[in-house]
Amino acid sequence: MAINHSNNSNCTDLDELMKRYYLPVAYSLIFIVGLVGNVTSISIYLTKLRPWKSSSIILVNLAVTDLLYVLSLPFLVYYYSRWDKWPLCEFMCRVVRVGFHLNLYGSILFLTCLAVFRYVVVIKPLSAAQVQQKRWGIIACSAVWIISAAEITPMLSMISVNDNKKCIDFASTEPVATVRLYSWLLTAFGFLLPLVVVFMCYTGIVKQLAKGPHTTSLCRMRARRVTVLILVVFVVCFLPYHVLRVLRIESRYHNTTCPAENIVHAAYIISRPLAGFNTFFNLVLYTLSGDAFRRAFLNAFHWERCLTKTRSLFHLAVISEASRDKSAT
Repeated sequence: MAINHSNNSNCTDLDELMKRYYLPVAYSLIFIVGLVGNVTSISIYLTKLRPWKSSSIILVNLAVTDLLYVLSLPFLVYYYSRWDKWPLCEFMCRVVRVGFHLNLYGSILFLTCLAVFRYVVVIKPLSAAQVQQKRWGIIACSAVWIISAAEITPMLSMISVNDNKKCIDFASTEPVATVRLYSWLLTAFGFLLPLVVVFMCYTGIVKQLAKGPHTTSLCRMRARRVTVLILVVFVVCFLPYHVLRVLRIESRYHNTTCPAENIVHAAYIISRPLAGFNTFFNLVLYTLSGDAFRRAFLNAFHWERCLTKTRSLFHLAVISEASRDKSAT
């Protein structure tokens, strides 16, 4: 019995250490960058980029989902710093846990909408003006909020605070059979289906942009960069989390041996903040989506003036050097 107790203790040591030290640091980083970046982005859209097009409305809603998520992170930082002792009521536990998934699946759907809208603009240029109308952005965002809420509503009844004052993560809740079925459905319809749509849209966009003249034009180069960025978000942030969540639940369902379950759980813990890092990529997406946002962002921090002076000084230095070389010859 003593040997079993020792094995069980060793089995959970890595998980507990990662939750104690890795998660608070990662969530703190996401909170600081996400709070400053998203508040700034939303302020720029509200004050400097009116009137909005449909893509602007989608990006603002994407920033709002990220902001709601980062505002919940201080609770998790405090929770994991206290060795998994939840200090608040069960309702707040559910709000914090569900907030992560609302951001996750909301971001997936908003990025999918951007993919579909850009596909229509590039493949069917005659429909571009209609797609960019404000009402299509409002319709798309309303649909995203409704679908995201419907996807995560069942989770409200699964998340709870146990007798040890732990705010149980979704993949660790009981009964595991119910969580398993719901996780597969959520992965299939909440992630894999949008991933297929994004991949198909941007495959078509890349093929279309490769045709005809002006393949290196600024507009086409920007479209390629946005294409790559969105696919990177899906692959780097969303894919590892969904794969490891499925493995975590499956290892619990099939009573996997302790070392194997320990490795899977540790990898799953790493993937949770990784999924939250999508807010970093979203901040880059705002700047790639148009020059107007980039200029407004630089002006907000008075960087545009500094960059202009730096360019002027650089050009003067180049001209002076060229003049000296010419006179020397």
